[in-house]
Amino acid sequence: MITPNILIPLLWMINFTDVSSELLVSTISEVNEVEILYHSLSESSSQLPSMEVLELAMEGWGKLENDLKSPLLTVIDFSLPSTQKRLWVIDPAKGLILHHSVVAHGRNSGELLAKNFSNQPESFQSSLGFYKTAETYQGKHGYSLRLDGLEKGFNDQARNRAIVIHGADYAKEEFAKSTGRLGRSLGCPSLPPELSAKVIDLIKDGSLLFIYGNDESYLQKSYLLQP
Repeated sequence: MITPNILIPLLWMINFTDVSSELLVSTISEVNEVEILYHSLSESSSQLPSMEVLELAMEGWGKLENDLKSPLLTVIDFSLPSTQKRLWVIDPAKGLILHHSVVAHGRNSGELLAKNFSNQPESFQSSLGFYKTAETYQGKHGYSLRLDGLEKGFNDQARNRAIVIHGADYAKEEFAKSTGRLGRSLGCPSLPPELSAKVIDLIKDGSLLFIYGNDESYLQKSYLLQP
């Protein structure tokens, strides 16, 4: 459903004196909701996820929204190099980007780019797909957030693999500037330590996380991505 807050960016572009109320309703009903959201997000940030990735994320979000406890959506685009900010925390209802950050991928997924993905224990690779955020805990990496993978065969081993969101010094932009890439995790989406606690507290306990990567098998087989 298109919320009033997301409609605002569309409505200001329409000259109400030149259209009838019937045409206005028809125009709004035909507008792509993701395009409206994309325009709204551009008001709060100049660096957005690609339209393709956002469309996929919203496809799953629409199917899972009723099972979530939080209205927030976190998007990670592992098709981008680790030197780029490729994580976004989004409030779809308000059309806002709340956080935008670099994020590390698994060591066996690749160097600068994540190219290989796995759901297998001890693979030390990142896993694609939709996750539901769960509880927090204090672990060897400090304050961390557990994740439950929602897609069988792609990420449902996340909890068994201890795939969590945590802070790490190797996930800082300064690290990338000195080495040409971020450091890599054992499969966890690791964040800069100065930001990790803020993000974890914002998205914990039942929000949606979508991790995208260039993997045709996942894109073709994920039931959550099918219209």
